[in-house]
Amino acid sequence: MPSIQTKVNVPISKEQEAELKTRFGKAIELIPGKSENWLMLTFEDNCKMYFQGNNQPGIALVDVRIFGEAGPKDFQRLTAALTDILKEVLGIRPERTYIRYGEVRYWGWNGSNL
Repeated sequence: MPSIQTKVNVPISKEQEAELKTRFGKAIELIPGKSENWLMLTFEDNCKMYFQGNNQPGIALVDVRIFGEAGPKDFQRLTAALTDILKEVLGIRPERTYIRYGEVRYWGWNGSNL
């Protein structure tokens, strides 16, 4: 039950969105037991964002939530993958990207909690 919410201050074309969806779906497998089968993604482009006091194009904030726990090495691999993907697809440099992780104990789906 992972989710990845991505906010960027640049436009995302339909082609770029499709590539992000595919590549994020593969990247989530770096967390043991997680797959695209349960992954929910959101993409928000053209957000009003500031980083280091400016709003120059090329800022990303990614929020990753997983049901359960993962290890530091798992999150490190995912960070590397997500920042590479954002750089390759949208041209957003890793040093202009924040990734926030949350391990969730309770997750609701289909009318009940897991």
